[in-house]
Amino acid sequence: MLDASVTPRAIVRRLDEFVVGQDAAKRVVAVAVWTHFRKIARSRAQGLPLEKSNVLLIGASGTGKTLTCDTLARILGVPFVTAEATSLAQSRYVGDEIEAMLQRLVDKAGGDAARAGRGIVFIDEIDKLKAGGGGDARALSGESVQHALLKIMEGAQVRLGDGRYVDTSEVLFICGGAFVGLDRILKDTHGYGFIATSSKESRQILERLNARVKPTDLFTYGLIPEFTGRLPVIARFDELSKPTLVRIMTEPRNALYRQFRDLFAAEGVELVVEPRVFEQIAEVALEYKTGARSLRGIFEELMSPVLFELPERAGARRVTFVSLFAEPAWQA
Repeated sequence: MLDASVTPRAIVRRLDEFVVGQDAAKRVVAVAVWTHFRKIARSRAQGLPLEKSNVLLIGASGTGKTLTCDTLARILGVPFVTAEATSLAQSRYVGDEIEAMLQRLVDKAGGDAARAGRGIVFIDEIDKLKAGGGGDARALSGESVQHALLKIMEGAQVRLGDGRYVDTSEVLFICGGAFVGLDRILKDTHGYGFIATSSKESRQILERLNARVKPTDLFTYGLIPEFTGRLPVIARFDELSKPTLVRIMTEPRNALYRQFRDLFAAEGVELVVEPRVFEQIAEVALEYKTGARSLRGIFEELMSPVLFELPERAGARRVTFVSLFAEPAWQA
């Protein structure tokens, strides 16, 4: 169970070390995860069944959904696996894919099925499971996969290939997706503006309700009501701006710039990248429209020619980049 020092605020502080921006989403996820493990403790103490609140993350590719979940699992020290809903839908036997997913969770738990039963499963691209969608005749429909996931998300004993069982009653399921086109549905949804509030009452909660993705919006999008009901907590991840992309390259504990500076320092060379270079990389990444996912590839492309020369640059003590489109300067 969680240590008393692990509070929602403490979780957000740890997330801030690795996940740049997305402050509102990080708070929602931190509260959901903290509440989940507190519920487990109380249900065990009282001998009552656990009523889970699984989580839905909505945001474009590369906005930090998987990174947030992976970082959460490391903070909490629980087993964590990812799966793609599209892979489940492309399988003829979704039960086999679910078993394989939970087997990986057991593997992450060091073979301890009981510990795996307190882990986190992140299922991405859940928005691709639209009800009524077509596809390969051998593949399952999106609606069929949603139905197949219902049981394990609520809690079930799943038999693995080696005969052991994994109880998913305490596994936290976090689903994610880009949900392209959902904003158009939200615009057509009536808000709660007709509710009267007095001058003494803050309208903040009303504004939050208006901004919230409602179950009916997800029904319209293509998720079945039963599946949506298993995902009561919803967090939205914003599109990444150019300044945020720059921060992602420079601020986190494992930022790209820090990684490469350490690599160069091990060879006795100081790496200096001027701020304008990070801005140029961010501009290119925005053109790719894949969020932060493209940053590493662009940065690697920038560094590759220099790393090729680095071991043979005897006497070099510094290399400086002033532009993404200019040769770097070596200094002794």
